[in-house]
Amino acid sequence: MTNQIEKTISPEEHELIKKLEELSSFNSVLAQKELDLATLEAELQALDNRYLQIVGVKFVELDQIKAEIAEILAAQQPESSTAQEEAKEARERAEQTSRDAGDVSQSKKADAFKPTNEIKELYRKLAKKIHPDLAIDESDREIRTTTMAEVNKAYRDGNIERLEAILREWETSPEAIEGEDIGSRLVRAIRMIARVKDRILEIEQEIQRLYTTDIYQLRIKIEHANDIGRDLLEEMAEQIDQEILQSREYLNSLKNNT
Repeated sequence: MTNQIEKTISPEEHELIKKLEELSSFNSVLAQKELDLATLEAELQALDNRYLQIVGVKFVELDQIKAEIAEILAAQQPESSTAQEEAKEARERAEQTSRDAGDVSQSKKADAFKPTNEIKELYRKLAKKIHPDLAIDESDREIRTTTMAEVNKAYRDGNIERLEAILREWETSPEAIEGEDIGSRLVRAIRMIARVKDRILEIEQEIQRLYTTDIYQLRIKIEHANDIGRDLLEEMAEQIDQEILQSREYLNSLKNNT
């Protein structure tokens, strides 16, 4: 009976089965790669927030003091174009530092990004189902891209309830239904495999790029410091505090002499 069933399967169907298995395998790899990238991006963003709240906010204060010092010196030397230019640059730098840091002093303390195994598994499941590279046409791709962006945001926020809701909505949506003839499905599978492989390569390249960023290099230094019982961000903050103290004393002496 089994042999009779096998004989009824056409060469195209055999090929389709093989390609679907291959696609499933690559899709699992892609889902893990997407998770790795999303996790790294979230970790670096969380670290950047912590840096701004512990160290960056102090640079805002320091650059503001330096701008005031430069402006007083420029006022004392109205004929000096160099002093005027330095005052202008110091003020612009102070304003830029403030914009970069944002209102971090008023925001809640940033915690390190620590996703649970449960939310990681849910992310992988969603990536396997929703990933844009599984789209059958441009309209489908747009829907999947938008939905995947929601998945990424919910993952970064640690919002497992939202991820579960997205999964429920997707599984009952028209996009979850497969169909069409063997030939079309075979071509679609082949194209999906190519797109998935391309996306895997893109993710690997993006992860390598993130490894070269300043915030990632800072993370490496923080981890090394933690290994020997040091808090690098707090040490950096203390150093800036000393510079703020010295700069403020100089600023006060300038004000007292004007």
